[in-house]
Amino acid sequence: MRIAQSLRVGLVGFGEVGKIFGAALAGLAGQDGVASVSAWDLKFARSDVQATELAAARQAGVVPQPSLQALCEASDLIISAVTASNTLAVAGQAAPFIRPGTLLLDLNSASPGTKQQCAALIDAAGGHYVEAGVMTSVPPYGIRVPMLLGGEQAAPLAAVLAGWGLDAKVVSPRIGVASAIKMCRSVMIKGLEALVIESYSTARAYGVEDHVLPTLQETFPSIDWSRQGAYFFSRVVQHGQRRAEEMRESARTVQEAGFAPLMTAAIADKQQWVADQARAGVFADIEAGADWQAFADALLAARKG
Repeated sequence: MRIAQSLRVGLVGFGEVGKIFGAALAGLAGQDGVASVSAWDLKFARSDVQATELAAARQAGVVPQPSLQALCEASDLIISAVTASNTLAVAGQAAPFIRPGTLLLDLNSASPGTKQQCAALIDAAGGHYVEAGVMTSVPPYGIRVPMLLGGEQAAPLAAVLAGWGLDAKVVSPRIGVASAIKMCRSVMIKGLEALVIESYSTARAYGVEDHVLPTLQETFPSIDWSRQGAYFFSRVVQHGQRRAEEMRESARTVQEAGFAPLMTAAIADKQQWVADQARAGVFADIEAGADWQAFADALLAARKG
């Protein structure tokens, strides 16, 4: 497939990742092969946040679209950046409106089986589905976050993305390989988050954290366990719901491999529990940059309450 020299980019999802990619790509509009950038998000139609979200899009140079259909009709490259649980739904909803030859780059954290279902829907509609495994947290890197691409059109798309400054590497022409790499890594990373939150909070409850953390430091001296703990707590508090959904897809990945996802399911439950605590306001008084003890103390206070 030959990709046009100038592409109209459409973002499905204007959350944290969508905003980062939207602003960066809008900054390239008119140069480097980006003709325009638009976005569609369910929040654009929600009365409680509509004005704020539309203003954020316009300020970033991103054109808000009134519907998914409008976005599909106005895009040559669609980037799906929604929550893991909505990955398949977006592909299914976009398929009837996608124009033949349109590329759909799926950034979402979903299992190989889910990505293969998405690919079948988009390809059957005449589009070209490319999966991406986003290999670390997006905010520190922006659009240069390392990504692994898979699919028949992964190689030509990777060349275009590289020209835009993205760090995209092709791992396979088959759908499912990139997502398998991403999901297996997620079991470890999100598992470490869950373990740290459970271990540190329990140590804090017993008053033994000053004994526990030094032993971790001795065993794994390359990690600053106090600083890493604060980062893990803050990220899960902020994005626990999204992480829980991702871990359910990781559990699906384990099941697709023929194993019982005993650990992965537990990680999803822990991430969901933290998300529920955050939704209940347990961490509302914690300031940005707080140490891990502040988060653990909030959990302990909620337990006693």
